[in-house]
Amino acid sequence: MTYSYRKAVSADYAVICAFPKDSMEVFFMSPKLEYPLTSDQLEQAAQGREKLTVILNEDEQVIGYANLYYEQERDLYWLGNVIVSPDYRGKGAAKFLIRTMLAAAKEDLKLRELHLVCHNVNTKGMLLYSRLGFKPYEIVKRTGPQESTIAGIFMKIELT
Repeated sequence: MTYSYRKAVSADYAVICAFPKDSMEVFFMSPKLEYPLTSDQLEQAAQGREKLTVILNEDEQVIGYANLYYEQERDLYWLGNVIVSPDYRGKGAAKFLIRTMLAAAKEDLKLRELHLVCHNVNTKGMLLYSRLGFKPYEIVKRTGPQESTIAGIFMKIELT
């Protein structure tokens, strides 16, 4: 399949809200978001973030979303709010999305590294990030949906 990308616009958020199948998938996007996801939540989450990006299928339909954000306290840039339409999972869309975000981080923002948090119950995400070169460096205890205990695994990739 052939994918393309562009800057996300407000009208995209209604489409993106339909991608998470349950509260856990919304949690994977961000622990601050709530299920069911709404356009307003995404709009608010996008405030202060950079490189708001959607990927498109051959028919120019939005099929994925991600962004980057800076955490001043640790002086780090993070990959955030990653989600792909269930119809395009396992078809290279997530890989295209992550590679697009890595290129933006390196070429546009001139970053040397990019960080993310993936949760231990997100096995497919962990394996994808690992295949793309992200390495784990810290594990923190988190409270997930329904008060479940999960591990947040901090990962980073060198962009040199």
